[in-house]
Amino acid sequence: MEVYQIWLLVAIILVILEIATAGFGVICFAIGAGFAAFIAGLGGNLTWQIIVFAAVSLLTFIFLRPVVIRFLEKRSKDVKTNADALVGRKGIVSERIDAAQHSGRVAIDGDDWKAVSEDGSVIEKGQTVEIVKLDSIILTVKSINN
Repeated sequence: MEVYQIWLLVAIILVILEIATAGFGVICFAIGAGFAAFIAGLGGNLTWQIIVFAAVSLLTFIFLRPVVIRFLEKRSKDVKTNADALVGRKGIVSERIDAAQHSGRVAIDGDDWKAVSEDGSVIEKGQTVEIVKLDSIILTVKSINN
């Protein structure tokens, strides 16, 4: 097995480890191993391969990793998930919402949630509502004129 093939094998193994860990740390070393394989393919001696591996790994870890992490964190803050994604969505009243009776339910995507009206008004079964707030497992909704 040629030396450049060993470096490529190391790079592939490191990419697989990165996929398993997803911290964008191991991939820096995989990039370094890729560059070392390139140097080995050009006929560079082992000393230069190790220097290139170390330098590229260090540079990507210092300069590339923070940029990618910042980009990924920015994207993840913009995406609402789980129950937070319900705010702003529309649902259908499945049980009359009445503050005096402490009752009311809204169906959204096949799930049935306990609900109260935003202004305390009665909202009849079958009306379309918009979710304005989520408090634990209780939706606060407002009626949308049908």
